[in-house]
Amino acid sequence: MLSTVEKVLFLKSIDLFSQIPGDNLAEVALIATEENRDAGEEILVEGELGDALYLILEGRIRLHHGDKAIAELGERECLAEMALLDPRPESGSATAATAAQLLRISRQDFQELLIQSPEIALAIIKVLSRRLRDATR
Repeated sequence: MLSTVEKVLFLKSIDLFSQIPGDNLAEVALIATEENRDAGEEILVEGELGDALYLILEGRIRLHHGDKAIAELGERECLAEMALLDPRPESGSATAATAAQLLRISRQDFQELLIQSPEIALAIIKVLSRRLRDATR
């Protein structure tokens, strides 16, 4: 089980959270819960509503459409980022390729945090804007 300090350090290493000030990052760490998944266990199912962001502490996660592999993610990568802000059906499925340890941040908890601490929203908007700018170059 990670301490709050360990969660803060981990979150700081993730691009999406890199611009959030330390005190606010501690608030995010408090709503992040640890989950362990066995190899072969589904994490996200294509077409179902996403309700959380997952950050990979350990292990590998396979992203796929049916049997067609799209990508494989590993430590310090995240999946379902958009589920934090936009409750739409998942565009693909995610399955643990190996045993995996994840941090899960639910949309409901995160949105409540954004209402209390709008500076978190501003920091995330900066990161998303940079990503969009970089993608269109």
